[in-house]
Amino acid sequence: MGTRAVLTKTIPDPAPDILKDAVEELDWNKEDRDLSREELLEKVKFARGVLCLLTDTIDRTVLEAAASGGCKIFSNYAVGYNNIDVEAATRLGIMVTNTPGVLTDTTADLTWALIMACARRIPEADSYTRAGKFKGWSPTLLLGGDVFEKTLGIVGAGRIGTEVALRGKGFRMKILYVDTMIHEKMERKLDARRVTLSELLCQSDFVSLHVPLTEETWHMIGEEQLRMMKSDAYLINTCRGPVVDETALVRILKDRVIAGAGLDVYEREPALAPGLMECANAVLLPHVGSGSRETRSKMARMAAENCVAGMKGLRPPHIVNEEVLS
Repeated sequence: MGTRAVLTKTIPDPAPDILKDAVEELDWNKEDRDLSREELLEKVKFARGVLCLLTDTIDRTVLEAAASGGCKIFSNYAVGYNNIDVEAATRLGIMVTNTPGVLTDTTADLTWALIMACARRIPEADSYTRAGKFKGWSPTLLLGGDVFEKTLGIVGAGRIGTEVALRGKGFRMKILYVDTMIHEKMERKLDARRVTLSELLCQSDFVSLHVPLTEETWHMIGEEQLRMMKSDAYLINTCRGPVVDETALVRILKDRVIAGAGLDVYEREPALAPGLMECANAVLLPHVGSGSRETRSKMARMAAENCVAGMKGLRPPHIVNEEVLS
């Protein structure tokens, strides 16, 4: 059997062509659906490399099935890789890669789209107008809140969090941030101040989440934290859904404890917590943080090039578990 790769779902060009040029057989799921667990287990048994998505659960069982057939790499089409048991992959000698950096600006832009949509009630206003309810200007019609000169709280001052904060400079915003270390760039350029999570929640008009999903960040924002926020504040989440206790958030939104929320990710994605869809003070997007044509194509190229390098036994450009190479 010749060299074989698996592409678990269709992703943008040029990824399929890059993979097809590098292998004798590309097992490509061209349907607009995720592979079932049974399908995934069967396909990875015969693959030298797998290009997978964040929606694929790559646990120890899947990795062991892949290792039994000599798989060298799982290339994740995402920056995050919490869908992959990296520790198990490393023990089995399988490389894991991701696509860092490329979606930073695109996701920061989307975060700002949510900030503006929440503050100025854009989805409500659009629906109101399309429903034929707009009968003329009124001084009290769909009043929102200002963004300029407000306080922006950044939880996680990595690449994306930093870019979101930098965009706040144009709105003359005060920047607070929570991070494990001092962020000299943000402090120098924006006069940002590092604070505790409690301080940030109490003082911010907009709280924007930009942390990876780990044991420490799971439900980082629960009912207790949400009740610390100002009554006219907004929660924005474009990182990982389980960082927020979504059931608690629904209660908070329904009781109008905070002004609203803008979400691009969900705790049990694609399912929404019961009642969330009915919250008029929530702006809900279908996980499109990196969803620009340019960025998704760049991600596709990076993921494919990672996969090809790994299948050839070379060091991939964006390896997550470097220790597997030693």
